[in-house]
Amino acid sequence: MQSLFGRRVLLGITAGIAAYKAAELARLLLKDGAEVQVVMTRSASAFIGPITLQAITGKPVRDTLFDPQHEAAMGHIELARWADVLVIAPATADFLAQLATGMAHDLLSTLCLASAAPLMVAPAMNQAMWRHPATQANVELLRARGVSFMGPAEGEQACGDSGPGRMLEPESIAVALRDRFVAGRLSGQRVLLTAGPTREALDPVRFLGNRSSGKMGFALAAALVAQGAEVTLVAGPVALSTPAGVTRIDVESAEQMRDAVFTSLPGTAIFVACAAVADFRPAKVVDQKIKKTDESLTLELVRNPDILSEVSRSTNRPFCVGFAAETNDVEAYAEAKRVAKGLDMIAANLVGASQGFETDDNALLVIWEGGRQALPMQPKPALAGQLANLIVDRFDA
Repeated sequence: MQSLFGRRVLLGITAGIAAYKAAELARLLLKDGAEVQVVMTRSASAFIGPITLQAITGKPVRDTLFDPQHEAAMGHIELARWADVLVIAPATADFLAQLATGMAHDLLSTLCLASAAPLMVAPAMNQAMWRHPATQANVELLRARGVSFMGPAEGEQACGDSGPGRMLEPESIAVALRDRFVAGRLSGQRVLLTAGPTREALDPVRFLGNRSSGKMGFALAAALVAQGAEVTLVAGPVALSTPAGVTRIDVESAEQMRDAVFTSLPGTAIFVACAAVADFRPAKVVDQKIKKTDESLTLELVRNPDILSEVSRSTNRPFCVGFAAETNDVEAYAEAKRVAKGLDMIAANLVGASQGFETDDNALLVIWEGGRQALPMQPKPALAGQLANLIVDRFDA
């Protein structure tokens, strides 16, 4: 089986003699099922020609930040959102310094700042440059920010020196990339997740609903797959593409969501209730469209099932994570909900204004028994990655 099937790899190439190895790396990634987009620095083209890489990947090589063919659609942002992972091979000492200082003066460095995808680098430089205190300080800083380092290897170098600084061979880089997606911390574990709103029918054309876009739940599903989990996503009506590696079940109403959850629950290790499930539904759904014959209309509503509480109290319950979207007193309401429903963890956020529903960015307060952590405002995919790490930490504990 192709272990990188469907993964979108942005392969960055910087100006080092090891750039010639990037062609073989691109070929290996494609063979393993990945979709590869090459982005080069301008200087890298002195070591390997863009036409070679275009012939291998079947995609035009990108090397210009201000490209008139792409800037109408903000091409650099489009690429940043497209990638599942950024791999920089080779990564020169100069480029590591750019990453450490947050510089964004060309397309590749800009993408590294703009993308929420994991960043993996394969350093390649002279052994003295690698050992220099400035380079080591940059490496330490980048590792603290979550950048993954592949190598460098030791051995003879093009300049005649010998020591650490050789770029890992393409086969080793491909293996490291496979391991990131295949053998994560949740490898072998089943995760069941709900996302999006529910719709509660009034008549054949109307329903009660809410503003949930499903973006946070879908981003979290992708982040849990990246941790190695087998993820089933029960989704309300949303206009979002299914993340790679996720099994999706579409539903409309809260009762349909409950049925789908309990059908999929056996064998689940972690249940994450990210969906904004309607608390109430109309007591009666009429067969024909309701006409506006009167000046007012009275609806009788009845309680919907509390899916999260039922799962939390079920036999052989999984590790349970809830969400709380509040307009005020976020922490107090979230903690009360966590205790009342018997949850292992709850992620709470303020809704309204410029965050929460129908936005691309969000912030969360994550609470568990005896602990809490605030996750700052950021794009939802990046936020989902941090939340997934917290979920795994608490699950392991």
